[in-house]
Amino acid sequence: MRRKIYGRLLEWKEKDKGNCALLLDGARRVGKSYIAERFGQKEYKSYLMIDFAHLPQEIRQIFENDFSDLDLFFNKLSAYYRKTLYRRESLIIFDEVQRYPAARELIKYLVADGRHDYLETGSLISLKMNVEDIVIPSEEEHVEMFPMDFEEFLWAMGDEVTVPFLKECFDKRRPLGQAMHRRVMNDFRQYILVGGMPQAVEAYRKSKNFEDTDRIKRRILTLYREDITKFARGYEAKVLSVFDEMPSQLSKTEKKYKLSSVDKGARFRDYENAFLWLTEAMVVNACYNATEPTIGLSMSEEHSTRKCYMADTGLLVTHSFMDDKFTDNELYRDILLDRLHVNEGMLIENIVSQELRASGHKLFFYSRTDTNNRENNMEIDFLIRRERKICPLEVKSGSYRKHSSLDKFRNKFRGRIGQAYILYPKDILIKEDVVHLPVYMAMFL
Repeated sequence: MRRKIYGRLLEWKEKDKGNCALLLDGARRVGKSYIAERFGQKEYKSYLMIDFAHLPQEIRQIFENDFSDLDLFFNKLSAYYRKTLYRRESLIIFDEVQRYPAARELIKYLVADGRHDYLETGSLISLKMNVEDIVIPSEEEHVEMFPMDFEEFLWAMGDEVTVPFLKECFDKRRPLGQAMHRRVMNDFRQYILVGGMPQAVEAYRKSKNFEDTDRIKRRILTLYREDITKFARGYEAKVLSVFDEMPSQLSKTEKKYKLSSVDKGARFRDYENAFLWLTEAMVVNACYNATEPTIGLSMSEEHSTRKCYMADTGLLVTHSFMDDKFTDNELYRDILLDRLHVNEGMLIENIVSQELRASGHKLFFYSRTDTNNRENNMEIDFLIRRERKICPLEVKSGSYRKHSSLDKFRNKFRGRIGQAYILYPKDILIKEDVVHLPVYMAMFL
């Protein structure tokens, strides 16, 4: 399927010209291996893909015993995989490279040799167990790969014209009109339910059946749980507790993650590795409280106060009813019928976080609690950097009546912030100097 990251791979090939390897990092089943192999097929005279998750003993011995003689090293790889390697016209893919960290360390010398290009793919790349005792090569560019965004989902459904039209409306702040907005919202609701995992999107494209799609997503969630059990050594129970509690946490009006729901006596430092594991695995999108809304949001982030969104909203839909039959999953019905109550509202906020991450934003929010004066309490769903300003962003249901937190935030930081936005399920509207955007336009921010 067509993916935007393919353009990033082309840019790397054309600009770096072998002077740097590219590391493609992403959650399991996000499509890394597929896009890497397709890139090798289309853009090179030949390619060779080494799967370190299922590494043959013969290949392991080549890496361990023959690396000092690169001519012999490449000749043996070429013979084993029955692929001819051409100088400056071949790509060597290290797939699931985190499973054999020693190969990643060799990238420095392979790049210096200069005869081929190198593309690495992996998950859990930065975990201690996958970088321990190796020197991370400086000749390696790290790129994150996310689930398919709304535009990529539409491409898969055969629609390449809607998003350019939406972008034009966004740029001109021009409403779409009732009929067009209704159609796009219908497509967006399907995207929320299916999500952006390529296997799930492909299943839906073929059958247009949510039950078939749900079956794929259950397999992916089971795989994640197996990964946690296998790779979160020593603290797997805590990772599973945090992971299993996510739908419940996001269904609340107050979406900051409360460890007391997991364990009444829990302290953040006891679960820090659990949150880190899920973030490094790119299973969740962590959103931190930025106590001071300035351009350097990360300088004021408060790590003990965070929201945890699922990296893929379609997986969140299935995760919410993982122990029940597909027919018991009320979210499918309610989202399609536009019943945005509290539980369904969590999906809208989650999909916004997903679209913001796919657009390159790190996630921050603003929260202030004043025990002496509740009038000073406020919470802004997201803070984003846009045009060298910090812009507050609120996610609302279609029936909302006021935005008191946004008003208080704008008054408190007047002169220091940029445009304020509200994302909601209705058409474009500008009111009281606040730009109201349909939720599917989050990808343009």
